[in-house]
Amino acid sequence: MYSIVVEHIYLLVLVTLISVLQNAFFALKVEKEGNCQNIPTSAFERVCCANRNCMDAYPTFLAVMWCAGLCLNQAPAAFAGIIYLVVRQKYFVGYMGQTSQSTPGYMFGKRILLFLFMMCIVGIFNYLLVHYYGSEYKEYVETITGAASALLLLP
Repeated sequence: MYSIVVEHIYLLVLVTLISVLQNAFFALKVEKEGNCQNIPTSAFERVCCANRNCMDAYPTFLAVMWCAGLCLNQAPAAFAGIIYLVVRQKYFVGYMGQTSQSTPGYMFGKRILLFLFMMCIVGIFNYLLVHYYGSEYKEYVETITGAASALLLLP
């Protein structure tokens, strides 16, 4: 029983653990910048703001990634999660430079969150179809969702 459960969530777990490492990296950047000088600098302010912005969106990211993976299919949800983490890294690094450099990462991150949210809705809708009408559309929906996840790579 245990291996069956893990089989359906291991990609989501992997992305979650990578996101934890990324959060630790962000925290180390804040700590390093804070230890450089006793007086808060503009660089320290930018790093703190970037970290706070990433932390504000983190619960939403985890919720929609896990719901999309559980309700529909873990592979596209995990793929979108990895892309989101790459985009969040780009946002963080861009914010440490000039805040205008972080805008593309921010906008792309919103698009990924919307995709994951739509996966959740489709998964719930699919469950309701199967439960109330006995129709089995899950394979078709998973195929479409898997193909649509490749669209996330478009700028």
